[in-house]
Amino acid sequence: MEQRHLGRTGLRVSRIGLGTLTWGRDTDEHDAADLMKTFWEAGGTLVDTADVYGDGDAEYLLGRLMDGLVPRRDLIVSTKAGSVPDPDRRFDGSRGHLLAALDASLARLGTDYVDLWHVHAFDPDTPLEETLQALDIAVASGRARYAGVSNFCGWQLAKAATWQLSAPGTRTRLACTQMEYSLLQRGIEREVLPAALDLGIGLLPSSPLGRGVLTGKYRGDALPPDSRGASEHFSPFVEPYLDDTAARIVDAVTTAADGLAVTPLQVALAWVRDRPGVAAPVIGPRNAQQLAAALSVEALSLPDEICRALDDVSAPVHRYPDHDWSTL
Repeated sequence: MEQRHLGRTGLRVSRIGLGTLTWGRDTDEHDAADLMKTFWEAGGTLVDTADVYGDGDAEYLLGRLMDGLVPRRDLIVSTKAGSVPDPDRRFDGSRGHLLAALDASLARLGTDYVDLWHVHAFDPDTPLEETLQALDIAVASGRARYAGVSNFCGWQLAKAATWQLSAPGTRTRLACTQMEYSLLQRGIEREVLPAALDLGIGLLPSSPLGRGVLTGKYRGDALPPDSRGASEHFSPFVEPYLDDTAARIVDAVTTAADGLAVTPLQVALAWVRDRPGVAAPVIGPRNAQQLAAALSVEALSLPDEICRALDDVSAPVHRYPDHDWSTL
């Protein structure tokens, strides 16, 4: 698998990442082992997790697999901290919480460092410089090799990255941001992606297949019984992308796939993988068969006319102040 630099850093990652959101809950150790082995044998390196996935079980399971199945040195392990199971405070970006969470993640993973550590989301109740100081401490102590953020809007990302570049002392440059990005969700093109491109921050798109909808499995009134859209805890996650707007985009993806003799999954994943600023889309397959289907996109590059057609059918509405005001 082709390797790409992560933002303006020397770190190289496989241009498809393996996500572990369902590990330890919907994905058991046997299926996780199959996924990891398939991904590793295909040349994949970036494995993404978080301290809250499966209430920590995803990290624990990943650690077991690194211990007995895949060499730690062959992987770029990415995890996150900051999300908390508190109805009154969804995110905790305090220095104390973040560093304690990192130590707990390292214990579950069975390693003394992670390659990439993210702040999971912006915490409006903690000064941003305090949150960022936790990244500096983590990198300076060797517990994290690189640092990034996740789910920061445009001004939050720009402020954080600029602070790290301009504040006195030795600061850790933000390597990347992880955000949802697909043909069904192009909102980051408004401000986040321009900021990331300008500041040399790599993008790791999550849900690059539109939460599974871009595979075409939900066309018409179809709701496969074994799909996430039919599951109790994932149906609210999928439901927003089952509207008429999404259906038109899925139809266009399917038409393009038919013309290229490939699958809708391959078209949708190739589109987001090759967007400007993207380092590696992070996919979350349920089994090795789904993963193999996604990895087959490595040999596919979409023709320019297909990209333009998909761009047009999925184009978000960006008006003032994002476009030249004189044309509005």
